[in-house]
Amino acid sequence: MNNEIREIIEGLKLAIESEKLAGNDEICFPEKRKEENVPGEKELKTLEKEVLNCRRCPLSKTRTNVVFGEGDPNAKLMFVGEAPGADEDIQGRPFVGRAGQLLTKIIGSIGLKREDVFIGNILKCRPPGNRNPLPAEIAVCKAYLEEQIDLIRPEVICALGKFAAQTLLNTETPISRLRGKFYDYRGVKLMPTYHPAYLLRNPDGKGAVWEDMKLVARELGLKIPRGRRDSGRGVG
Repeated sequence: MNNEIREIIEGLKLAIESEKLAGNDEICFPEKRKEENVPGEKELKTLEKEVLNCRRCPLSKTRTNVVFGEGDPNAKLMFVGEAPGADEDIQGRPFVGRAGQLLTKIIGSIGLKREDVFIGNILKCRPPGNRNPLPAEIAVCKAYLEEQIDLIRPEVICALGKFAAQTLLNTETPISRLRGKFYDYRGVKLMPTYHPAYLLRNPDGKGAVWEDMKLVARELGLKIPRGRRDSGRGVG
């Protein structure tokens, strides 16, 4: 036993004896302080405050609420859609209508919950009449999405629908040809798949989305719930 260790032991003995003489039978050591914020959470909240006050494009005049996005600030999986719809504009939350309910089932198909992932859109404000986002709106708002991605640092991004996939990948290739394989986006693996709203109109597309989600689960090392794996029910 070296002198340094011996001195530590002797010091502990003296401390214990002192506590006993003072009438204390138990020695309590201070607990290690827990981190108040997970990495990136504080910065994400700061960004959210900035986005909530954004006036960079005309959509700020027609929106009801900014839809920043929600979920785990350290999510391994991030879903990105096109833009908020009417329900999202009213509630200020992403994917809360019928398409959102289906997205929740899609997330559940690979054993996750909404709070385990992060859900957002390319645009943070609803375009009037749910029209497609304009190039100028994308140019302004895409920077916010890129900053979200940099802060969250997901392992996989799932681009929901033609518009999100084509915008992020800077391509005009149809979603039917894009889906089913991974691409690189800012150093993150990106999987394009059909938008839940499309699946509501075209239920036959659910099988393709299920195949895409199985690839995502495999990439993330997730274990698909046995009931879905064995039955092949997929996304519902």
